[in-house]
Amino acid sequence: MTTTVTDRSATGARRRARALTVAAAILLPVLIWLVADPIAGHDLIVDGGPDQEPIQVAAFAVVVVPLLVGLAGWGLLAVLEKVTRHARVIWLVIAAVFLLISFLPLTGPGTPGSTRLILGSMHLVVAAVLMVGLTRTSPTTR
Repeated sequence: MTTTVTDRSATGARRRARALTVAAAILLPVLIWLVADPIAGHDLIVDGGPDQEPIQVAAFAVVVVPLLVGLAGWGLLAVLEKVTRHARVIWLVIAAVFLLISFLPLTGPGTPGSTRLILGSMHLVVAAVLMVGLTRTSPTTR
């Protein structure tokens, strides 16, 4: 199979669009964190669970977690595009399940309501950016 210049330029454009999507998925929760953390009047702390210390959400986590999630989502979508014609739908279902799972740490009784709201918003923003941005770059057929 021969790769044409058009195929390579489309692949390059897809990579750039996906990289920008991951960058946006990092930037937006950082902005929320920068604005909302002082408004909440306290550090963002999540209940660590039974017999565990509470977990403080630091800037490092606000940057690294969306980066890792974005790259993992990108990689999974790329693999699905190679093996199935239904990559978008399968990927969106998996992404939705992971979004729901991501809310579990926010359900601890020791997590303040303002922290739940801020972190929940951050989770939703990351998911929305990745789900919309990455699926828009996915070809409709393989």
